[in-house]
Amino acid sequence: MTDNQQAITEEQWQQAKLIWDYHQMHHALRPCDVAIGLGSHDLGVAAFSAELYHQGLFPRLVFTGGNSPTTLARFPRGEAVHFREHALSLGVPDEAILLEPNATNTGENITFSRKVLATAGLHPQSVLLISKPYMERRSFATARKLWPEIEIICASEPLALDDYVKAIGDDKLVIDMLVGDLQRVIEYPKLGFAIPQEIPEVVHAAYEALIRAGFDSRLLA
Repeated sequence: MTDNQQAITEEQWQQAKLIWDYHQMHHALRPCDVAIGLGSHDLGVAAFSAELYHQGLFPRLVFTGGNSPTTLARFPRGEAVHFREHALSLGVPDEAILLEPNATNTGENITFSRKVLATAGLHPQSVLLISKPYMERRSFATARKLWPEIEIICASEPLALDDYVKAIGDDKLVIDMLVGDLQRVIEYPKLGFAIPQEIPEVVHAAYEALIRAGFDSRLLA
């Protein structure tokens, strides 16, 4: 925690862990027709995609993502481009990777990846959707809305919240992102962007408490 960050209480940390666990779908992994690696600030998505490829869980992989204000400095040539390069460095063959370099949100990630797959002659019945850990549920709800006819299995690096925070290096920011993604899980179905998700009362209470405590930098305006 840096000097200008607020101190995080044990109660707030436990609330964040509730939301962290809720965001993950806890799907049992199994082989799928293709995988989609969702672009973000988290290069761990590319690394875990490579690991799952080497385990034989899919033969073809789409990396999707252009840039956002939070990733432009880190991935100046686009999220998907950098993810692809990282996967190649980890031994994924070039012919296994398809590139979707234009998406700027999760809906576009799904829609544009579907078009890239179709252009390559691929019409999957099952997709392994690989994301950062706290984005599993939102990406699942989005994919089920936009691509309802296929089976979606979600995957992310098997990290505890404590370990993810150590990797990112900013506990306040991570909690802000957990809260922001949960707000999107709540609000996006009302806008037609995703299917609704049941939210346990204890998770919703934790979400409201963290907003009251000021973990709000990633909330929608």
